[in-house]
Amino acid sequence: MILSSQFIKSAAAAAGFDLCGIAPCRHLDRNEAYFRDWLDRGYHSTLNYLARNLDKRFDPRRLVEGAQTVVVCAVGYKNPAGEGYPAECPVKIASYACNRDYHDTLRAMLRTLYEALRERHPQLTGRMLVDTAPLLEKQWAVEAGLGWIGRQSLLVTPQLGSYVVLGELVLTLPADRYDEPFEGSRCGRCRNCIDSCPAGAIVAPRTIDTNRCISRRTIERAGTDDAGPLAGWIFGCDRCQSCCPYNRAAPMHRAAGFSPLFDPRAIAPEEWLAMDEEEFARRFSGTPLTRSGLGRIRENVRRNLLRAEDGEEA
Repeated sequence: MILSSQFIKSAAAAAGFDLCGIAPCRHLDRNEAYFRDWLDRGYHSTLNYLARNLDKRFDPRRLVEGAQTVVVCAVGYKNPAGEGYPAECPVKIASYACNRDYHDTLRAMLRTLYEALRERHPQLTGRMLVDTAPLLEKQWAVEAGLGWIGRQSLLVTPQLGSYVVLGELVLTLPADRYDEPFEGSRCGRCRNCIDSCPAGAIVAPRTIDTNRCISRRTIERAGTDDAGPLAGWIFGCDRCQSCCPYNRAAPMHRAAGFSPLFDPRAIAPEEWLAMDEEEFARRFSGTPLTRSGLGRIRENVRRNLLRAEDGEEA
């Protein structure tokens, strides 16, 4: 049996996805060589999980027995916070974290798509992935023709910029047609993301040193942080995205599941510091903020306030 690429894409659209591409399974050998070198340089910092399952990370056929096809689906999530914050804003939160946790939203959408495919092909098996397995999802999006990897190491799509979240189906049947991989880059001479990073974490095009990255430093629990200011960020960081010309031109999100649940600009630092666990759970349960928890967020708020009191860049 062969999967209809036209049916896959129409079913993906019906499930609420903005973009869908299809690629044949293969070993991503060039990416493996680059990734191993990146690990050897210690750029993964405390993200030790990235060094695990390297035998599976570069070939989906090692994740799913008999896998032949990778379906990559994307949803745009741009919201007003993604337009950027004023420099003097004392509290900044990555725009994706203002929504319901995208993992939950994407899983439900992928399940709808997978069930539609299974209804047509009962013998089909596979796996739904949303950051739940060692899959190079951004590269598979390139393989499926959705976009290119920008200088900030994120997938950039012509239609939606880099404000997209990805989900994949790894399936055991072939498709009648595969999309051509996206060739080249459309970044041109633009260096906005590199020059705008407050921590200098983009150490070379498409190379992130997570030791410096504010997103890693404000969220992950492990390790100590002596890499400098947080520039007002208390959960994640969008600076390398809000400055991108493709994101400035990108439309606001279309899917209702990606509507913001709160406005970070409306919550003063003092409000975060006075908040207790009960209020935090009531206001932010179901959002990515629960990943770091209130204690970590308050710690980040204090660090930014101390920098400001000392007259330093936050």
